[in-house]
Amino acid sequence: MSAYAEHIKTVCERFDKALADTGFESTLVYSGQPRVDFLDDNAPPYRVNPLFKYWVPVTESPKSAIFYRKGSQRPTVYLFQARDFWHAPVDVPEEEWQQYVDLKIIDDLSIMTDDIGSELANTAFIGEDFAEPVHSWNVKARNPQNLIDHLHFHRAIKTEWELENLREANKLAAKAHVAAKEAFYAEKSELEIHHAYLAAINFRESQVPYNSIVALNSHSAILHYDVYDTEPPKQFRSFLIDAGARYRGYCADITRSYAYEEGFYADLVEAMDNAQKELLSEIKPGVNYYDLHVSMHLKVAKILSDFGFINGDAQSIYDKGYTSAFMPHGLGHFIGLQVHDVGGFLKSDDGSSYERSERHPFLRLLRDIEEGQVFTIEPGLYVVDQLLEEHKDSDDINWDKVDELRPYGGVRIEDSIVVGKDGNNENLTRDAFKALGAE
Repeated sequence: MSAYAEHIKTVCERFDKALADTGFESTLVYSGQPRVDFLDDNAPPYRVNPLFKYWVPVTESPKSAIFYRKGSQRPTVYLFQARDFWHAPVDVPEEEWQQYVDLKIIDDLSIMTDDIGSELANTAFIGEDFAEPVHSWNVKARNPQNLIDHLHFHRAIKTEWELENLREANKLAAKAHVAAKEAFYAEKSELEIHHAYLAAINFRESQVPYNSIVALNSHSAILHYDVYDTEPPKQFRSFLIDAGARYRGYCADITRSYAYEEGFYADLVEAMDNAQKELLSEIKPGVNYYDLHVSMHLKVAKILSDFGFINGDAQSIYDKGYTSAFMPHGLGHFIGLQVHDVGGFLKSDDGSSYERSERHPFLRLLRDIEEGQVFTIEPGLYVVDQLLEEHKDSDDINWDKVDELRPYGGVRIEDSIVVGKDGNNENLTRDAFKALGAE
């Protein structure tokens, strides 16, 4: 059986259990449609419902839907192709997935609702319903949280077909990262580096999974920087790039930091890279991700101590809360159909969940680590003046050293990891760079 055949069998089984446990007979997963801007007739780029592309690798077909009856083992895909002379028709080439679904091409949504008939009233609708006629469909429930939680909990464990797609997404992103790195050392502007990234993989900007962070020098301290200066800086010091790619709807998310020349910042990048590798060795089933996050903070604390930013040992630096000022975000997150894949707080498929950590409120993942999960590991260290204000009177912090780092902004290293048995994990990101001879 092919990887996709196994995948859709697993998806059917997961939907069967979710529907049975939540009292629904069927579900209608709507792909979504563009929503125009306020007081305008233009729409932002369309993004497909992740639970639609969970079934089939179709990402550019708005107003389509998947209808699935509990126990049927075969979904019906209603692929919408409008009779429209204003826009190019959606091109869906013949592929393997079509062998495992009942495919129906429609040009009017009423064809689908007429086809489903009275079963629609017992159906759970999943998707956006802001537009007519979707908003008025007579369904049993719209986006029932118990059903969505059930599905999200189990899709944290990836199928082999999903892993194949994630590997390809990382290969694309790694190729683009190499091009961006070369553009940095060629002293290009942030916008030119961004263009080099997209050109390397022939992507439009709307095709990457999130706004790429292309940050030179002090901009690296802005966690979601995406402004892009159009002129190169007078002096090149550092480069942080956090950028990804998509393949069949699955996402890559990679961060690398580079020093323009040898010295203090280059040493800091190497130290963070080593700390990240140590964290990778601690990943194994049964470990709680929160504990891994705390381990990361202790490693960042050691770097802060070793480089003279803060006086004290790693434990005391962490206990006093200094690391959160230099490393405010979480260690990582689930990744797959979404960059920030969901379900990180769920304890079980009944929807019970972990409370968000008061000490580390931006951590997106609190579950125990399980074989088959895929998540990112992304430790960092930054000069964020807003966060350092709380410690402005501290004698523990060597402000001269902080000032030395400020023009460089910060540093972050990010890989995506597939959890294997007994800690025999797969590093999707570093494997992709190695395949290119780039790491």
